[in-house]
Parts: sequence; structure tokens; C-alpha cells
Amino acid sequence: MNIKSKIAVEFIASFVQKAFILGFFFIGTVYSQNNPSDLDSLEHIYMTGAFEQNDELYLLSEIVNKQEDLTEILKYSDLLIEKATKADSPQYLFTANLQKGNVYLNKSELSKALGYYQIAAKLASEAEENDRLALTNITIGGVYSDIGNYSISIDYYEEGISQLRDLIKITTLKTDLDKFEKYLAGALLNAGDVYIKTGDLEKALGYFYESSGLCKKTDYRLGSAYNLGNIGMVYAKQNKPKMAEANLQEAIKILEQEKDYYPISVYLNYISGIYVDLGQLELAKDYARRSLEIAKTYDLKNQRSEANLRLAKIYEKTNELSESLFHFKNYISTKDSINNIATIQKLANQRTAFEVSQKQSELDFEIQKRKNDKILTYGFLGGMILVSGLAFGLYRRTKFISKTNKLIDEEKKRSDNLLLNILPRDTADELKKSGKVEAKKYESVTVLFTDFEGFTKYAENSPPEKLVESVDLYFSEFDKIMEKYKLEKIKTIGDAYMCAAGLPEQTENHAELMAQAALDIIDFVKKSKQVHAVSDLRFNVRVGMHTGSVVAGVVGKNKFSYDIWGDTVNVASRIESSCEPGKISVSEDTYKLIKDYYRFEDRGEISIKNRSPLKMYYLYKK
Repeated sequence: MNIKSKIAVEFIASFVQKAFILGFFFIGTVYSQNNPSDLDSLEHIYMTGAFEQNDELYLLSEIVNKQEDLTEILKYSDLLIEKATKADSPQYLFTANLQKGNVYLNKSELSKALGYYQIAAKLASEAEENDRLALTNITIGGVYSDIGNYSISIDYYEEGISQLRDLIKITTLKTDLDKFEKYLAGALLNAGDVYIKTGDLEKALGYFYESSGLCKKTDYRLGSAYNLGNIGMVYAKQNKPKMAEANLQEAIKILEQEKDYYPISVYLNYISGIYVDLGQLELAKDYARRSLEIAKTYDLKNQRSEANLRLAKIYEKTNELSESLFHFKNYISTKDSINNIATIQKLANQRTAFEVSQKQSELDFEIQKRKNDKILTYGFLGGMILVSGLAFGLYRRTKFISKTNKLIDEEKKRSDNLLLNILPRDTADELKKSGKVEAKKYESVTVLFTDFEGFTKYAENSPPEKLVESVDLYFSEFDKIMEKYKLEKIKTIGDAYMCAAGLPEQTENHAELMAQAALDIIDFVKKSKQVHAVSDLRFNVRVGMHTGSVVAGVVGKNKFSYDIWGDTVNVASRIESSCEPGKISVSEDTYKLIKDYYRFEDRGEISIKNRSPLKMYYLYKK
């Protein structure tokens, strides 16, 4: 679960001190209380004009950062944006847009908050202020998680986490290192929560363990409590009741000392569920009642609903039907009020994508306006030169146009290359031409998944930089193999690698090409393990292949991602999961297409999750 208490972190920049929102994780102490007399003094100075003109932006930013009234923050932020735009000052534009985003987040106007955070992220990126960019990306990830758009949320969390890891590597100051490690702990905790919601429990568990280590290192008790509780919830979902209860109980002890009651109610309800599964119904009742009492005391509507539902089911199992009916009625009445709020929120969220897009358009317009102002200034200067010497002016103008055109061509080429790094060429061309990409169905495509044996165990005990270095070694070589056979890399998810053959350009021999790529992958992994035999970060790999129809298209508004969907993708993933390490498992559909070109071992019919048994084969070189 995300941390819902006290949404703040301490963030010190070189030129201004500010409060900063980081998803839903509270790091360190709350931003220091401002002295009201200081704020009044600053406002008086500004209103009377008793300051140097060069100090106006700094003075406004101080007022914005010390102000606590949300309406006043918006007023002074708008004024700061106006002045900073005229002065072409990205650093103060960042401050103003960030604070406006914070205000709208506190007011639960998520679409407006996202718009201003996107502007702040763009400004931080252009200024190459990587610490600000990392935290803004993580903040945006938290907002998208709150909206329920987990795919985009994960994209932003992963980008922010990667940027924080880079900062930690190059940081030499102890104070900065501690600060960035706390930020990373919070980002990992909240990203892990999103991975729970998407069903990727192994990824979530790895992030919680890493976050827990950072919390212990930085002596952050509340963060440690949330990690313990979240790890316990994952263990419960993995049917490990004893480990789940131990972690949840330890989390509750810390949270009681910290007086943070919302998660205590959640965790008590989870423990109740564990005892229901174990058949110890009296203990289950006790924990559910404790959860309900806390929820009533602190007016936690959602947890009141969940605890009442849990008790209704327990009393039904013990044939105490009147008690069961009583709690079920309470569950219904509480749930109705929650659903009314949820319905309103859902309607508001349906507008979020459109409104964020509008904010992005406004930002692009403002940036273009500033560029146009500069061009007009250059034009005026050119006109003055033209008056003093027409020939010289024409020469300078011609030279300027030539240089500008060259820069434009270089930027266009750079943008095209960046786009081709994430989208197939045909898809990128369609996106540039029409502004959108139509989803396409392909009747026959071969999909391949790889996964490393024992990766989660290594992830728990290995330094992050060594782990990333090892995974990068493999995936870089896999990318080369994809280029060799002109196959399409779709994405990587943790230690899993996914690719496809037969799209976007359809080919008759896609299964054969993918089989050869799979054999090359196995060969590389074997050689790598022999060369680096002394390292414990060299893995065996499982490979699974399946052939069938898929739908392919582009998802995302601000961050494009080419992806494929369909039963074929799910089956390929299940085949990989059932494979022995160091081998390639293929479905019968793939086998029929390439049986004359390779050697196979019949595995018989293998049971896989959520499907009837499938006939499979192990693929070998002929």
C-alpha cells in the first residue's frame, strides 16, 4: 500500500529552499515551520517596492515557498510565472509550476496537478537539473498511480528511480548521498505498491527489500514499517502465512509507536484473512474487530467497509447469522458512500488525459512564443545592420539562415533517431504523418520470452550496480541478436525480455528466424557463464516461444511505447515459465512451422496457468 500520511519531503536547491511533493512517501522531517513575521515582512517589502529590481524573482520565490495558504500560493506563483517568463528564468519557472502542482495535488485536482508537474519536469530536463527531474518524475508517477493508470505510473517511477541511482553513483557529499538514498527508498516503496496492483509480486518484493535496506541505512523507522507491512502482504498473496504474519506484526508495532493508524487497520485485516485461511476463526475475528475499531476511531471509511465485510464472512462460517447480517449491512452502507465518492472521482479522471494534453499544448505554445520573441529581436538587430550596410546585412542574414537551417536539420535528425529507438520505422512514420497510430492485427506472429533463473534471490543480496551491470550485459547482446535477424524487441520487464517476429513487416519465415535467435541467446548465455564462472551474477536463462495472432499498437501520450496484446503473448509467457533453465520450449503451433529445420524433444502435454494443457517441445540445433 502507498503511504498516505504527511505528504512532504525536504529538498534543498542551490538557490532556493522549497517544500517538494514525492508521490505518497514521507521522507525525513516535515518542511520546517515558517515564521509568520518573516512572511509578512517579505510581502510588505514586495508590496511597497522596497527592493532592487534584480531581487524581484528571488523575493517572489521566497514568498511562494514560505506561504501556507493555498490561494495565496497560487496568486504569487502566477505572478512569479509572469515575471520569470519575461526574464527567461527557467529556475524560477520551475519553482512556480512545482508549487502550483503541489497546491492542486493537495486539493485533489489531479489533472491540473499533472499539468504543472509536467511543465516543471520539462524545465528541469532542459536545465539538466537531474535531482529535480528525478523527484518530479517520481511525483508524476504517484499521481498516475492515484488515478489508476498503472502502466504510465510505472514508466515515470522507473525513470525517476534510474535517475536517482545515477545521482547516487556520482555523489561525493555525504549529506547529498543520504538525501538521495532516502528519496530512492520512497520511490522504490511506492513503485513496489504499483507492481502489487499489476500482479508482478516478484518485482514488488525486490523493490520492497531494497527500499527496506535503504530505510535501515538512513534510520527511517516509518519507511521500514511500510516495507515490512507490504512484504507481509506479498507473502500473504504468495500463500506464505507464517512469514506474512511475522512481517505484518512487526510493522504494526512500529506504526503504533509512530501513531500512524491507517496502515495498522489495513495490516490487521490482512492478518485476519491469514487466520481465516488457516481455519482459526476466533483469532480471525479478534484481528478483524481490532481493524474495525481503529477504522471507526479515525474515520477510515474504506477500512470500516473492509473490516465489516471480513467479519460478516467469518460470522457466516461460524453460523452466527445475525452477527453476519449486522456486519454485512454496515459493509453495504459504508460501501455505498465510498462508491459515490469513487464514481465522482472516476468521472473526473476520465478528463485527466485530455486536460494534461491541453496543458502540454499550452507549454509548447509558451516555449514557441519565447523562441519567436528571440527571433524578432534578432530580426530587429538585422534591420539595424541593414540600414548601416545593406551588403553586410544581407551577408549576415544569409549566414544566419544557413546556420539555423542546419541546426533545424540536425535536431530533426536527432528527434527521428530517438523515435526510432522506441518505435518501429513504419509505426514512427505513421505517428509523424498523422499524429496517431492505428492498432493492427497480425494473424501469424512468433512471440519469445526470456527470464533468468534465480534472479529475485540474487536481487535481494547483490549490490544494485552489479545487478544492473549484469542484466545490461545480457540485454545488450540480446538486442544485437534482434538486429541480426531483423526482429522486433517489444520491451523488458525487470529481468524478462520480450520480442516478436513477423511484425510490423510480415514475413513468411518468422518462426524460423525467431528459433535461430533463441538458439543464439542460449549459446551466448552458456559462453558468458563459462567466461565469468567466478561471478555469482551470471545466470541460466529460460526461453519460451509461441506462434499465433496478436494486436500491435502504440500506448501512452507523452511517453510512447510500442506493445502487443493477445492470447498469443500470454501463452508465450506461460511456456517460458514452464521451461527448464538453459532450454528453449516451443508450442505445437511453432513446432509445426519449423519441425523440418531443427531437432526437437517431445515434452508431451504440459499444464499451464488458466489454460488447458498444451503440447510442447524442446528446441535444439539440427
